[in-house]
Amino acid sequence: MYAVIETGGKQYRVEVGTQLEVELLDVEPGQSITLDRVLLVADGADSTVGKPVVENAAVEAEVVGEARGDKVVAFKYRPKARRRVKRGHRQELTVLRIADIRYNGKSAAAGVAKASADQAAAKAKLEEAAARQAAEDAALAAKLAAKAAPKPAEKAEEASPATEAKAAAKPAPRTKKAAAAAEGAAADEAAPKAAPKRARTKKDE
Repeated sequence: MYAVIETGGKQYRVEVGTQLEVELLDVEPGQSITLDRVLLVADGADSTVGKPVVENAAVEAEVVGEARGDKVVAFKYRPKARRRVKRGHRQELTVLRIADIRYNGKSAAAGVAKASADQAAAKAKLEEAAARQAAEDAALAAKLAAKAAPKPAEKAEEASPATEAKAAAKPAPRTKKAAAAAEGAAADEAAPKAAPKRARTKKDE
C-alpha cells in the first residue's frame, strides 16, 4: 500500500518505512505526527483518488530530525546600470519516516508485519529442511564408508608373513631383450678363453 501526501506545497509518494525531507514543520525530533492531506491511496490494484483529499485516510510519521537543503543562488542585475545583487538561500527541512498508512480501518504497517512474519517462517522452514537433508546425507555417507571398508580377516591375510615371503620369492618378470642379454652373457662365460698374445722381441727378428 502506498499514498500520495501533500505538505509544504509539495506532493510526495510514500510507503511504510519511507524517509523523506519536507518543508520545516513545528515539531520536535522523536515526536509522531499525522498527515491528513492524503491525495491518493493505492492498495494493490485498488486505488482511491481524493477530491481533493481522501476521506478516512491518514499517514502517520515519526520525526527523525532537521536538516538544511542545498544552497540556491539568486543573481539579479540590470545592464548598463551597474546593479548586481547576489543572494543565497538554504531551505530548512524536517526529516520524516513514514510509520503507517491507514485507510477505512486498514493498516499498511500490519500488512508489512504479517508479510515479514510469513517470510521469517518460510526461511526457518527451509533451514530446517536443509538441516534434515544434511543429516540424512551424512548418515548415508557413513553407511557407504562402513560397507566399503575391508573385513578383519582380509587385513590379516594381507599382513601375514607367508604372503610377504611368497611375494618376495616370486621372480621378477623379464623382457625379451633382458633374456637375450642374459643368454649372450652365459655363452661368453662357457667359451674357452684364448691365450694372450706374446710381445715380439729382437730374437724373433
